[in-house]
Amino acid sequence: MRSDIFFLICLVVGCALYGGVVVLGNDYIFFAGYVVLQYVVLATAWNILGGYCGYVNFGSAAFFALGAYSTVAFYRFYPLPIPILVLIGAVVSGAVGLMMGYLTLRLRGAFFAIATLALAVVLETLVVNWDYVGGSRGAYIVRPETIAPFGPYIRYLFMIMLLVAIGAVTVARLIERSQLGYGFATIRDDELAAEALGVPTLRLKLIATAISGGLMGMAGAPFPYYIGYLQPATTFGLDYTVNSIAMPMIGGTTSWVGPLVGAVLLGSLQQIATVTISSAINLLIVGLLLVGFVIVAPNGIVGLVHRYIQHRPDDFVGRRRVGGEATGETTGSVP
Repeated sequence: MRSDIFFLICLVVGCALYGGVVVLGNDYIFFAGYVVLQYVVLATAWNILGGYCGYVNFGSAAFFALGAYSTVAFYRFYPLPIPILVLIGAVVSGAVGLMMGYLTLRLRGAFFAIATLALAVVLETLVVNWDYVGGSRGAYIVRPETIAPFGPYIRYLFMIMLLVAIGAVTVARLIERSQLGYGFATIRDDELAAEALGVPTLRLKLIATAISGGLMGMAGAPFPYYIGYLQPATTFGLDYTVNSIAMPMIGGTTSWVGPLVGAVLLGSLQQIATVTISSAINLLIVGLLLVGFVIVAPNGIVGLVHRYIQHRPDDFVGRRRVGGEATGETTGSVP
């Protein structure tokens, strides 16, 4: 399927989803759905570097926070429409991702992961000491209660995040099926061999960090308007880092479908647990599911489904062969 047709299909499905929630008349679904869609973007963005290239990034919260605090900075200077702020968040986080990649992508394995974690700590320290965006006190964002033609403002935010999620999934699918995606796969499988064959691995990794960081910034840009009060402890929270890694691993890291499945599954479970029990057990749910899938399905849900489908034809042929022998059928050539 062509990418433009895929994008249009996603738009139709998204509009149907939005219309269905409106018909239900429960605005809490928009609040919960926004969070799930936000995780879809973060998981998809993380997977571009962590799944396609095999470089584990522990700095997801930093790029998410860059998008959020870019919105706060412009809100203090001159409030802009949220779609423009989403683009600004993408540019800021993408540029930082490119610079981070240039400084750290010569490291590999655990050294790269530690470097990305250090980036998050450095950025949080800078934000805490930057009074213009609220510093350690945080910053308030005043938003209207309603906006035409959507009605309640949360519906507007839901629609924006839905479009961002569709765009992120489309980009991930396009990368996976392109020459760029094949280059990422060579890095993941054997980077030294790829370099020996002339693959420009550093350039590809820089592209991956820029795209991944930009998408995370897009996820964070509307967040101040969603939460109303932004503080460093919330924005740089462990939830975003852990979920961004766990959701692709549970769904499957080698395909664009995996992060989508993992984000919808884990995000929905966390929202249900928040309402019925407590939000304090969200990370416990993530940890238990992650351990379980590492043991039962190391390649995630998508890998488990692929393995089941691959074994189905063999089982079918085996049953047919056994049935043919029992009934006297022959499969050879006709004399």
